[in-house]
Amino acid sequence: MPEIELRHVSKNYGGVSVIDDLSLSMETGEFVVLVGPSGCGKSTLLRMIAGLEDISGGEITIGGKIVNNMPAKQRDLAMVFQSYALYPHMKVADNMSFALKLAGVSKAEREQRVAEAARILGLESLLERLPRELSGGQRQRVAMGRAIVRNPRAFLFDEPLSNLDAKLRVRMRGEIKALHQRLGKTTVYVTHDQTEAMTMADTIVVLNGGRIEQAGAPLELYNNPVNLFVAGFIGSPEMNLLTVTTLGPEARGVSLPGGEVLPIPRPLDLPAGTEIVYGIRPQYISLGQGSITARADVVEPTGEAQEVRASIGGTEVSAVIRDAELLSPGQALTLVVDADKVLLFDKQSGERLDR
Repeated sequence: MPEIELRHVSKNYGGVSVIDDLSLSMETGEFVVLVGPSGCGKSTLLRMIAGLEDISGGEITIGGKIVNNMPAKQRDLAMVFQSYALYPHMKVADNMSFALKLAGVSKAEREQRVAEAARILGLESLLERLPRELSGGQRQRVAMGRAIVRNPRAFLFDEPLSNLDAKLRVRMRGEIKALHQRLGKTTVYVTHDQTEAMTMADTIVVLNGGRIEQAGAPLELYNNPVNLFVAGFIGSPEMNLLTVTTLGPEARGVSLPGGEVLPIPRPLDLPAGTEIVYGIRPQYISLGQGSITARADVVEPTGEAQEVRASIGGTEVSAVIRDAELLSPGQALTLVVDADKVLLFDKQSGERLDR
């Protein structure tokens, strides 16, 4: 039985549909990440699970029980917000134990739970401080500690790292993942950062316009996106998505607008001259002895590699070049595309052609 299940859930604001007939199951102990562009409905969906937003249709179940009309405080979920939402006049220990105090938990048990959460999160030395005396990362750990002490059946995270700097964000996402592995609780995590999704999730759910485009394991979405939206959203740097023309049912290549031919994994049963979209990740384009000539336009060294924007005829592509001398803008290149990694999409519908 799923820990959390959404069955044909919808959400409307007036005549505007925000979530449209969405169904999703989340298993016990699963780390589910909801991703998508701003306005796709991911935070609304999380708030509906939490009971902070009413649903317009469908059912939400938690532990097999329908909770459509159940108040948020009775759903046994703990939510961590982007803004930390700490009480500024309360010390860390009091912030962490406040919900337990309201629930009538004894002082001894409150202290025991706070001490255990503080040990897990490395907050022992901060329990007597006020929020203004903490860094951003420390405040976020306090917010997580406040959720942990409640010992809920599931955790909900709403873009908890977006207020942190890049280096701290990397460290904190590791801490959240380690916390999940330690506690084994179902976790639903909202982010617009697909790198967070790839590194943290058991299951990624890609949302667009209130609908699920694809749900699955991170590497499944990375290697086998079902459509152009998922292909362009998942992966960093972004996948190259190029408009090309087929050369006929027997051909093992397709043509760019300038006439250059790119390889494909297998012949397509399409007439010559059909426009399709050619997808190849920058990591699968390399320097080598090939027939694809290009010019480096922009070179960005990243330490372990060089991210290069290059022109093939008049078409711009991105490549991640490893094990090569530093390239220069304007330099002539010979590129090799790993044909086995090429993905092909219908230009009109955006759906995969080679599944």
